[in-house]
Amino acid sequence: MQSQTKSTLKSAAVWGMRLLALVLTAGVLLSTGEFNQWWIRMWDFPRVQLVAAMVILGLLILRFDRGEEGSWKTWRLALPLAMAALTVWQVYRIYPYTPLAPTTVAKFAADTEGGDACFSVLSLNVLQDNREYGRTLELIERIDADMVLLMETDQAWLDAMAPVRAKYDTALERPLDNKYGIAFYTSMPVRDAAIRDLAQKDTPSVFGTMTAGGLDFRMIALHPRPPQPGQDTEERDAELVVAARHARDLPMPAIAIGDFNDVAWSSTTELFMQTGQFLDPRIGRGTYATFPADMTWLGWPLDHLFVTDEFLLREMEVLGPVGSDHRPILARLCLDPATARTNNAEAEDADSADRKAADEVMQEFEEDTAKDRVEGE
Repeated sequence: MQSQTKSTLKSAAVWGMRLLALVLTAGVLLSTGEFNQWWIRMWDFPRVQLVAAMVILGLLILRFDRGEEGSWKTWRLALPLAMAALTVWQVYRIYPYTPLAPTTVAKFAADTEGGDACFSVLSLNVLQDNREYGRTLELIERIDADMVLLMETDQAWLDAMAPVRAKYDTALERPLDNKYGIAFYTSMPVRDAAIRDLAQKDTPSVFGTMTAGGLDFRMIALHPRPPQPGQDTEERDAELVVAARHARDLPMPAIAIGDFNDVAWSSTTELFMQTGQFLDPRIGRGTYATFPADMTWLGWPLDHLFVTDEFLLREMEVLGPVGSDHRPILARLCLDPATARTNNAEAEDADSADRKAADEVMQEFEEDTAKDRVEGE
């Protein structure tokens, strides 16, 4: 009787592992396509965790899913082999965000001329429901960054940030109660600064032409909506494409910052980089995971900084938690076009397939918007 119970439990455990393996395999396989349904795009986020889960699960299946005599059947190897292949693909996707990969944005050398064109950027999704305002105020005062971007700012947050507003020469703010309010503060010379809704109402972005060391560059700050139940990725993807095309058409360098609600290794972010001819300073250095704040060792790089090839990196780090579900990210950059273009990797330009993909993103967004407009009438 005890032997039969043990056999039944083992059989149930094996079937449980098979079912979980099927779910993981299907999810990862679907995420390799160009689908924009939220429940598919969510699989883009936990690639590191999925690699670990599939390796462990594959080994368990190899150990326990055998015939009565411990022999192998070809069909029993199908799931472990499928997971092994998809694990290799996932490692390929996240490899650039490890110290094993070569960097694409070079470090600024202390003895290099052009230090007067260096500046710092602090970006933080404050979490609208977080009311520990003092921790964020203390952080901003301590870091004393040249540019500060805050996201998820409602009116209560802006009221609490009054000391910050008083300190900086320029303040752009739009308080919202939908978790997409935004605030941008800078002490640098700026012109043509504005807050705009790129793809979706009440989902603002910030644009401004900044000056560092007598050189102009364009600053783009984004916080599109994430994939979630009832919210596919048409709007997010369209916002990123619009911003990337804006950067590509500029006669000056550009940086893009913010919580993109997308991970660094996704096809959407890759399309953004290629369309805008951006470089990612994290490549060859690490993931710089910012979410969730209390488990960044297990988390995702949702908060981004991209630069065109005229910039050098002085420093970049993820800072400690301040009460939000995101951690702040701080970067110190130097605008030195001649030196940077000599030492940086060449930004990958969009090819015909990328341009077609960007066109399809905009077409899907326009069709979805038109459909919503008709249904709302």
